[in-house]
Amino acid sequence: MMDNASSGMEQPLMSHLLELRDRLLRAVLVVLVVFLALFPFGNDIYHFIAQPLMAVLPEGTSMIATQVASPFLTPFKLSLVAAVFLSMPYLLYQLWGFVAPGLYQHEKRLAMPLLASSVVLFYVGVAFAYFIVFPLVFRFLTGMAPEGVAVMTDISHYLDFVLTLFFAFGFAFEIPIATILLVWMGMTTPKKLSGKRPYVIVGAFVIGMLLTPPDIISQTLLALPMWILFEAGIVLSRFFVRDKDEQDEDEEEEEESHLTETTAAASVATPPVHAEKNDEDFKPLSDAEMEAELDRLEAELDAEEASWHKEPDVENEVDRKLQRISRLREDMDFDAARKLLYEVLVEGNDEQIVVAKNILSQLDD
Repeated sequence: MMDNASSGMEQPLMSHLLELRDRLLRAVLVVLVVFLALFPFGNDIYHFIAQPLMAVLPEGTSMIATQVASPFLTPFKLSLVAAVFLSMPYLLYQLWGFVAPGLYQHEKRLAMPLLASSVVLFYVGVAFAYFIVFPLVFRFLTGMAPEGVAVMTDISHYLDFVLTLFFAFGFAFEIPIATILLVWMGMTTPKKLSGKRPYVIVGAFVIGMLLTPPDIISQTLLALPMWILFEAGIVLSRFFVRDKDEQDEDEEEEEESHLTETTAAASVATPPVHAEKNDEDFKPLSDAEMEAELDRLEAELDAEEASWHKEPDVENEVDRKLQRISRLREDMDFDAARKLLYEVLVEGNDEQIVVAKNILSQLDD
């Protein structure tokens, strides 16, 4: 018995690990294929990345390679990073495919738009850095060179520099997504975030100072979008919280109305003397007795399903609900189980009502 139980517990874990392995292999394979396709064009890609600096270098100067292997390793590294960058939608799709089965339906409805928006915002941040920040920053830095100093940047150092800015601006543009997630998880509210606005502004400029070169232009060009995106995140989170509150209120009203109707029907359908009798005769069942009663109901249900030519009666319908309640308890969906239990209390016979009351008492405990 111990071996069977342990194997039953290990099997889901092994299946999850196998699925994770398969998805990681697919992701690595896609990145490798894209890298092999990009590597022959590594020099062209580097020329495109270096264009903002090359456009502002003084005449007669150029970029240099100070290490022996830099002319090969730098385009190689850039091609690999570009492969991961271009494969990001597929990588996130694999992540989504692994995580989605464990999410509820309302979580899936929220997670998918956030996932797609995060990818778009990351690309927008990278494009903002390349087309707006780089020309201003490189023009400022090359213009600040002392007289008699030739500006000739090493290609490997330049690549590290631009990749740092790419990822800094890409992740900075994820601020609205982070704000919505914080509100969704209940860690804060839009009102509290609005009250922290002065600290956020100061923090944005501090982050801009740490992640960008020591010049006021790049620091400001990173801090201002972070502030604006923070404000956008507050606005969007307000709409989200409003929709979520309305949905929760609708669900609560629906549950209360259903409970009221069920209670009223029970009071009409069951005479007061019968109700008192049931309450007096009600005795909690032990776990073994509960299992035996459920097995008996399941056997009766199977016998009824075998005789398919007969029309199902009310008692068999209640038995089906009890079986469904048992499955819902195993799935930890207690709210749905309670709704069906209230229906059993109205529709069931004496034995079924006793079983339903025992299940309700176990759920309350």
